Amino acid sequence: MARYIFITGGVVSSLGKGLMAASLAALLQARGYKVRIRKFDPYLNVDPGTMSPYQHGEVYVTDDGAETDLDLGHYERFTGVSARQSDNVTSGRVYQDIITRERRGDYLGATVQVIPHVTDEIKAFALADTDDLDFVLCEIGGTVGDIESLPFMEAIRQLRNELEPFQTLSVHVTLVPYIAAAGELKTKPTQHSVRELASLGIKPDVLLCRSEHEIPLGERRKIANFCNVRIESVIPALDAPSIYSVPLQYHQEGLDSEVLRGFGITDAPEPDLSRWDDVTDRYFNPEGEVTIGVVGKYVGLQDAYKSLNEALVHGGLANRVKVNIQWIDAEVFEQEDADITAQLEPLHGILVPGGFGERGSEGKIASVRFARERGVPFFGICLGMQMACVESARLAGHTSASSTEFGETDEPVVGIITEWMTEEGLQEREAGGDLGGTMRLGAYDAKLSANSHVSTIYGGATEISERHRHRYEVNGAYKDALEETGLIFSGMSPDGLLPEIVERPDHPWFVGVQFHPELKSRPFEPHPLFDGFISAALTQSRLV
Repeated sequence: MARYIFITGGVVSSLGKGLMAASLAALLQARGYKVRIRKFDPYLNVDPGTMSPYQHGEVYVTDDGAETDLDLGHYERFTGVSARQSDNVTSGRVYQDIITRERRGDYLGATVQVIPHVTDEIKAFALADTDDLDFVLCEIGGTVGDIESLPFMEAIRQLRNELEPFQTLSVHVTLVPYIAAAGELKTKPTQHSVRELASLGIKPDVLLCRSEHEIPLGERRKIANFCNVRIESVIPALDAPSIYSVPLQYHQEGLDSEVLRGFGITDAPEPDLSRWDDVTDRYFNPEGEVTIGVVGKYVGLQDAYKSLNEALVHGGLANRVKVNIQWIDAEVFEQEDADITAQLEPLHGILVPGGFGERGSEGKIASVRFARERGVPFFGICLGMQMACVESARLAGHTSASSTEFGETDEPVVGIITEWMTEEGLQEREAGGDLGGTMRLGAYDAKLSANSHVSTIYGGATEISERHRHRYEVNGAYKDALEETGLIFSGMSPDGLLPEIVERPDHPWFVGVQFHPELKSRPFEPHPLFDGFISAALTQSRLV
């Protein structure tokens, strides 16, 4: 029988509910329990697939092709449990499903209402596919009091009544701010937030109190008294020097023990936190450092490249080095007075990530050219690989080479893909169709050339599976012209039609991939491509 932990947030947004959920799940997992984490997002978009990264951060993609909230990346990185379509739901998706059934006549003429129809749909989502689990952690997006989240809160209230005693638990994440002028921590925001939650019929069992300062016993006792919880259930959550030290920090504060006590579990085994000890040791005790330049489009908001940032850190953990990331706006290199050499020469590696649209594309191509000519380790991901192919095509004499994503071109080295094969059969898309959910999404196999550099990176593998999210592909008609410049197509789709990986054997480390390897990297299992890239950057650092 699965037990359910409902995680809500109060006072302000961005308190780190997703990180808290991932850390708690990791602690329960370290005790031998089987866990899964789910995210309820109150916004009306069906999924974040069409939302700007500046609005929502990165779109995280699962193996089965779901476009989800970036918190699912935290879930996967901390637990190693691959997320699924059923692990993220939005109000938009809930209402879309209900309205579709209503139009079909499935409700037999009944009046469709928030209660019971919407709340029943949310409850069904929470309870689905949980038979083999010990704990299901359900994170509710937004802040208590938001009008958008009310149906989700009501669904939680109902579930806590409908399920067995000791089968549910509520964890509320709040803020205990420090007022510098008064020199005091203030507990009133937490009190008001808990009161707001209680007004919705939900009594929190555990309070996770975020703060920049130590929370003295007196303040914790005050919170416990006013919020009707045990003092042991008031868990301080201070700012941590690294997200990977958070599980250890929360364990030291007793979070996992208090949660288990709330379920009546007093004989749980002690957690095996050895892999987290190793991760933090590698992070805080590096034996060197490298500087990587990420030349992208959304560098103004690092959450837009959250998984990429963490995968680079993982590459550093694998090589026991600190990775310094310089975020470089690709548009800067498109200005007439841009000094590309001055900005890129000090770097030990250059990475051009994925993205959409023409803005900054020429700056990315210039970065590819610099890395190729100077022998600097280069890693191109998705659009980054496409720009590497465009740069090679121009090197081969196709001076107007470009992508049809940027407009009409006489040399479409990159073009929109309108059909491709999957395990379910042929997938077809229209160039002018809907944007949401119409890309090549999720895990696809690729075949690697024997004795290629990437085959070596993958430990001699000749077939891999990686996650995709893109609408455009490199045009195979240019394969021969590109290979004449030394750019080798070392990975292809199983049918041999779609280029998946390119590399330059005559370069110290030059790899472009059509997929997103950062989505499968873990702190305790760094992705081999990031491990190899940082290793090459470390070698480069010794030459500079």
